[in-house]
Amino acid sequence: MAHTARSSVGVRPVGRPPRISRQLIAEAAHELGLDGLTLRAVAAHLDVSIAALYGHVSGKDDLMRLAAEHSAASVPIPQDTGQHWAVWLQEWAAYNHDIFLARPALLAQYLEGAIPMETIAANVDRILGAMVRQGFTVVDANAAYEEVTAVALGSAVMATRERAAIESGASLRAAHQAVVADHPGHDLPYLEALLEAIPLVGRRTRRDRVTTALRGIAAEHGIEWSSVEAELVRAQL
Repeated sequence: MAHTARSSVGVRPVGRPPRISRQLIAEAAHELGLDGLTLRAVAAHLDVSIAALYGHVSGKDDLMRLAAEHSAASVPIPQDTGQHWAVWLQEWAAYNHDIFLARPALLAQYLEGAIPMETIAANVDRILGAMVRQGFTVVDANAAYEEVTAVALGSAVMATRERAAIESGASLRAAHQAVVADHPGHDLPYLEALLEAIPLVGRRTRRDRVTTALRGIAAEHGIEWSSVEAELVRAQL
């Protein structure tokens, strides 16, 4: 009788898969986007109650962590084809820059530590392995990767700020010009000179910045830059 009662109308029959799971929640969060993501929005997207979500996530922080992990895993990563170490690092710099530029909320989650090491451990191991096979020690390989990643993330932050400023109706350059013009005594000569020069020379690109970092890495390890540059040109990076 008890078994029959559980199988009555309105009660999920034994053996029927649940309507939601952490995977489905992650997919829904990814579809909605991390900006302004809420439990209520995910529940509505999945057509379930918020209480049902709590059977799979512990709260908003857990939801954001789950969404961040899924977003990071949804983008194709660079593949090790035996390319030159500088090409390999430039590819990873481009990956890190582009994924965070396209998903600013993911960058916030990354900076807050919401993407655990378990999620990226395999990628980091692959990155280090490719470098070690080309003569770097594992410590030097990690230092090189951290350096280009820092440059890539910095470029993503700057680009995100510029995009937000433009969307609000003014570029960062325009905002800086207003500060210079309104500053008492106009005593910001170097900033003023910079603002005048930027339209002529343009801002340095992410690739330019990473290339500078690669130059430093090559110099530190006594590697002739011309040979490295040739590899980057050959790879069109």
